[in-house]
Amino acid sequence: MLAAWLVDDPGALLALDAPLGWPADLGDALVGHRAGDPIDAPSERLFARATDHEVHARHGRMPLEVGAGWIARTARATLGLLDEVRGATGQPIPLAWSPETLHAAAAIEVYPAATLIAHGHALAGYKVPGSPGRAAVVKTWPDALVVPPSLDLVALNADAFDAIVCVLAGADFLAGAARGPDDLELARREGWIWVRG
Repeated sequence: MLAAWLVDDPGALLALDAPLGWPADLGDALVGHRAGDPIDAPSERLFARATDHEVHARHGRMPLEVGAGWIARTARATLGLLDEVRGATGQPIPLAWSPETLHAAAAIEVYPAATLIAHGHALAGYKVPGSPGRAAVVKTWPDALVVPPSLDLVALNADAFDAIVCVLAGADFLAGAARGPDDLELARREGWIWVRG
């Protein structure tokens, strides 16, 4: 289905709520590692990326560590999906690093919770359909992001609502409102979470 959408709109931006890279120090440590040998790098550099620390510093929310736990499976599955879509469409679909350079389909990594914080929303209860927390978020939804009137944002399940927030993060990126990396070379290796401000 995603590939079909891209055929219809080959200039689309995919805003994906999953890590699209791993910590550089983890990759470096594992290249020549043998069972039983120590790994000298500190844990915070093995399991979290520069972008994760940046999001935490700016928005007070630490993304799940891609170098550990089940989120690594999500990252791998998302990268596999992206590769399948590339094959099905015949488009390269690179990661986008600036809205000014977009001329064809591209992808970015986003984090819905940080996007909501960046837009001034409290997170308490936002994932619970019908909750006061979700209603508070929807009440102050940005006018710039138009959703069909038939779509009840308050009642959506958590995954569907996060998908809508991913669209908001993509709109922030396209508007030039999402902050880019200071170290582009490292971000190209590890990935970057695009968040407003």
